[in-house]
Amino acid sequence: MLIGFMSALLVLTLILLMTEIIPVDLTAIGIMIVLMITGILTPGEAVAGLASPAVVTVGSMFLISRGMIRTGAVGFISRVVLQLGGNRPALTMLVILGIVALSSAFINNTAVVVLFIPIVLSIACESGTSPSKLLIPVSYASILAGTCTLIGTSTNIIISDLSAAHGYGPLGMFELAPLGVPIAVLGIVFLLGAAPRVMPSLQNPICELADKQHQRYLAEVLIPRGSDLAGRPPQEVFGERFPGIEVIELIRYSHVYYPGRDAVTVAPHDLLLIKGSASDLVALLASGDVELPLSERGMTFSGRQGEHLIVELLIPPQSSLVGARLLESRLRRDPDVHIIALQHRKLHYTEPKLQDVRLRTGDTLLVRLPETALARLRGRADFIVMEDIHHEIEHKHMARRAVLIFGAMVAAAATGWLDIMVAALAAAFLMIIGGCLPLRDAYRSLESRVLLIIVGTFALSSALEKTGASTLYAEAFLHLLTPAGPALILAGIIFLTSISTQVLSNNATAILILPIAIATATGLGVDPKPFIVAVCFGASACFATPIGYQTNLMVYGPGGYRFSDYLKLGLPLNLLVLVMGGLFIPVLWPF
Repeated sequence: MLIGFMSALLVLTLILLMTEIIPVDLTAIGIMIVLMITGILTPGEAVAGLASPAVVTVGSMFLISRGMIRTGAVGFISRVVLQLGGNRPALTMLVILGIVALSSAFINNTAVVVLFIPIVLSIACESGTSPSKLLIPVSYASILAGTCTLIGTSTNIIISDLSAAHGYGPLGMFELAPLGVPIAVLGIVFLLGAAPRVMPSLQNPICELADKQHQRYLAEVLIPRGSDLAGRPPQEVFGERFPGIEVIELIRYSHVYYPGRDAVTVAPHDLLLIKGSASDLVALLASGDVELPLSERGMTFSGRQGEHLIVELLIPPQSSLVGARLLESRLRRDPDVHIIALQHRKLHYTEPKLQDVRLRTGDTLLVRLPETALARLRGRADFIVMEDIHHEIEHKHMARRAVLIFGAMVAAAATGWLDIMVAALAAAFLMIIGGCLPLRDAYRSLESRVLLIIVGTFALSSALEKTGASTLYAEAFLHLLTPAGPALILAGIIFLTSISTQVLSNNATAILILPIAIATATGLGVDPKPFIVAVCFGASACFATPIGYQTNLMVYGPGGYRFSDYLKLGLPLNLLVLVMGGLFIPVLWPF
């Protein structure tokens, strides 16, 4: 009876986490409430995850990563890339992926990708290449490198903590490196060769507006009924009279189409997102072939001090706006910010349609604001100002101190002098006390949604183990692979974990699968350590979908990607992890 109830609860949890009908943090809280009300877990057992060393460590890493960025300790990366890459796209891509991988092995990879989105857009503008060739590879390189060290991803920290709790000891700082490094190297080599060929080549919506004489602006224009432009392909619609105006996107009934890739022609009432100089935009509006939408009437494009600019704001994972209704948010109440439109997972909402839209990670807001308001927006952690690429990073004089604190943490954890939780908590404390991270930013950098889903899935995992459901699942899994040996069953664990992590968060997948993997190893009479390591690599093999990992989702909007674009590179990388893990985990961690 209890096992049937737990199975139903598990299925419901998976559906809620995949569809996000309700926010994932509320799903996590709901799990704990149900388990307490039904008596399956005591109140203390249900909230035990709040005191888990994994949660404390992951939370501390959020603070440390933010401190490294705020001090400029990571901010020099863009300058290094521009200097080393020059005008050679292949070398530029190699430098970007190499630095992303090296950084992600030691810094939370979400923070690294947040940093590199504007860097990639800036480099793409300067080199004339498409950012869609780079953004998915950046996300994948950060994921690949995250499996090389214990602190590279929060999933490894969670699995290490669960391994210790089950009596099999924690993972060492570099214990995963003998397999993680070869997988990362092979994966990055594959990305360097395949990404330029299979990734779409889409226009960059935002370029840095540094050249004041050739400054270009974004605007939305409406195609009125009777316009001479109707019936033409969007990439050719302004070619004859206004060759300097570039069509970035065509929006029809909330759906976004990309010129050159989508077979579509301009029709009355379409919205076009265009980019051009002030003189071209003014001349286009004077022609009568287009109109400004109601929400944009009266704006100017001269760019002189005190006038308005059009910029894009990307919503990062740590934003307090995530989950909020746009028109109820603080951004909407800002008198200097006029929200024109929202791009929401390939759907486009103009101002009259924004009433019920809730913001999600990766959403992009098109806003109009005075140039004087940009400096104030740059200091907020709620969004990344996409137009404003090379913004000043505060507290640069603290960069050396931040690097020393971070290096001491890695050294203390790697040598075993301090437990990883103690080292991370101490480093976060020193970052704040030492002035590297203001206390206000420290609170805002804690990704409560991530921490809550870890706590909720911890409770669900405990209930599955307490009721015997995880043992039953393991026995069923064993029954399916009975004729096979431990090596093939281990490959099956990697496959099962990798499939699960495409639709769930990798943290939730690891917490749910690890007890099953340990029970499977125990049933076979072999050492569970190889199976624990298998879950580490399988849970991080989240390449095939944009919802598998938050960095994949973050590049979805800026790259203009389709779901299928993730499959082109993601499936081969998933296969690489499966083959390498199945072959070499039994060698490096014998049964």
